[in-house]
Amino acid sequence: MNIALAPDGAALAWTEQGRGEPLLLIAGQATAMDGWGPTAEALAEHFRVIRFDHRGIGRSSDGAADRYTTRSLAADAAAVLTAAGAESAHVYGHSMGGRIAQWLAIDHPQRVRALVLAATSGGKLAGAEPSRDAMEALVSGDADRLAPLFFDPVWAAAHPDAVRVFFNSRASAWAKSRHFRASREHDAWSRLASVQSPTLILHGAEDPLTPLENAVRMHGHIRRSTLVRVPGAGHGLHLDRPETIQWIRQFITARAAL
Repeated sequence: MNIALAPDGAALAWTEQGRGEPLLLIAGQATAMDGWGPTAEALAEHFRVIRFDHRGIGRSSDGAADRYTTRSLAADAAAVLTAAGAESAHVYGHSMGGRIAQWLAIDHPQRVRALVLAATSGGKLAGAEPSRDAMEALVSGDADRLAPLFFDPVWAAAHPDAVRVFFNSRASAWAKSRHFRASREHDAWSRLASVQSPTLILHGAEDPLTPLENAVRMHGHIRRSTLVRVPGAGHGLHLDRPETIQWIRQFITARAAL
């Protein structure tokens, strides 16, 4: 395990595996780097995979309370890249991690080679917000209530360890509440047109936490973007849809050839 220092001095735990071009994984709200599980393992067969614990999560320290915004968390991600000796990397963000990745591409365009955004949004979007039941499940933090919103039940039954690790990140109530607020207050709609990186948007057609219209709208804002709608997928398609790994490889390879 390695440590990167955030701009305010917070200690950010990070690790790496595999060889090849660097690929930074940015986890979702209150989710530790271990939650990438089998996806990180599969991607490490083709890339140098770098992942980290957000401030307040897992093995990272809390840091300053005013640094819990998606834009500040993007500065944390940039600090991890610096500590890893990666001037630039492909960046894959899931859910709140996708919100953070947007700011990384906006504020540090030279550091993002290709951008992958999964199950995420540019901010609040009227008519395309989670249902009341989905929000109540999210706020509860109850894994039994959340799992059906994220994962195909057949996949979840076959991968109980991955599901358990994903939903059991070590974090205080203080940190979880700040992550929740950071994600809910994210608003990058007016800046997405400035994203220069070729962008792959992956989104489940049945995502109850971030309805598909969010991805459609992002696709309209990000000029060099490709949108892939995944039929039947929910919010956790970065884990339960292994075919997305091949799509990411193909996207990055195609863009590298340009």
